Amino acid sequence: MTKNRFSGKHVFIFGGNSGIGLSAAEEFAAEGATLSLTGRSQKTLDEAAEKTGALTLQSDMADPAASVAAIKAAVEKNGPIDILFINAGVGGFAHVGDVTESFWNDVNNVNLKGAFFAAQAALPHLRDGGAIVFTGSIGSVLGIPGNVAYAAAKAGMRAVARIYAAELAARKIRVNVVSPGPTETPLFYRNPGMTEEAIEGMRAHMREAVPLKRIGEPREVARAVLFLASDDASYITGVDLFVDGGTVEL
Repeated sequence: MTKNRFSGKHVFIFGGNSGIGLSAAEEFAAEGATLSLTGRSQKTLDEAAEKTGALTLQSDMADPAASVAAIKAAVEKNGPIDILFINAGVGGFAHVGDVTESFWNDVNNVNLKGAFFAAQAALPHLRDGGAIVFTGSIGSVLGIPGNVAYAAAKAGMRAVARIYAAELAARKIRVNVVSPGPTETPLFYRNPGMTEEAIEGMRAHMREAVPLKRIGEPREVARAVLFLASDDASYITGVDLFVDGGTVEL
């Protein structure tokens, strides 16, 4: 693998303070990137800054105005953006009969509306020839009971990414999606109403469903993000890359 693929490049990550986003930040930093990260928790942002040397900005992607402000602050400090990674997301399981309007909005305001407007906010500050990567989910193509709000948001985001790819092709900005399968991230622990026993049961079910019989690690997804963000993927745009141990494919 080519090292220092991102030397001299400004990488902006929405949701870079934990899980896949933090792993990606560490990998980008190791390859020479100048980093700007957002997150909602100041504590985890401070920890991410210590690990990566990134500029960190407390911001909630559910609030489009906050995304605009975060982008502006990052560009003032680190210059135009070369790579945008839109990773921030929220989870939550509820069967269709139990979905409330507030639950639906909480999930979609971050995972769909927030993702769209975060990318939009960055457009005037993205260098031509750059790259955007969205974090999707295999849930967007699987009929998983209890996953309706999250799956709908990620399926919508996949459509958003495809349109971004088509519209930004003239600027030679590539837009792709990385869709993780079961991955050991904090989303496991932030499912409202689920007990520890239920979470562990879900984890065991997911392990069994994966052909490789294990749950993925954030770094394994992060490496796919770096590939799509790099010149190694210079002829790839509009794809949805499943990083899922074969769950969808096999």
